[in-house]
Amino acid sequence: MRADGDLAFRVREPAVLGLHALKTTEAGMVFLSEDDCIPADDEDYSGFSLPPVQGLILAVGCSGQVNHILLGHMAVAFAQRLHAMIDFDGVLGYTPGNRTQEAANLARARALVASLPGTVREVSYDTGGGDRWIRHVGDLQFLSAWLQHPDFRLVK
Repeated sequence: MRADGDLAFRVREPAVLGLHALKTTEAGMVFLSEDDCIPADDEDYSGFSLPPVQGLILAVGCSGQVNHILLGHMAVAFAQRLHAMIDFDGVLGYTPGNRTQEAANLARARALVASLPGTVREVSYDTGGGDRWIRHVGDLQFLSAWLQHPDFRLVK
């Protein structure tokens, strides 16, 4: 535990998450902390019957397939135990491009997300420059299906 109350740790036994073949030697440090910004005043949770009242931040300190898989399975474990939604902190399947490609890239991302079982909502928020953008928030069923998809990756 760090002085600020956050947790920082490494996963040594991924088998407890059902990841028997995952080699965590390449995995980064995992961080868990309270998110005191959820829900923020500028976020639109109107697509939910009950908006969140608290958030947890679960992150890994580096990228790579092992880290994405490990983080995804840890999020599943937390969501199961807490009966919580998963805020992906971005648009899944979206690849930023220039302004002319943005609409097509967003349409592809939305089609990908819609093709999977479970529930996903778009939460809009202020970007700071007077614009709005979205991020995906999904349920346990969606994340479980997304973990099995060949294009699975989390937002960086």
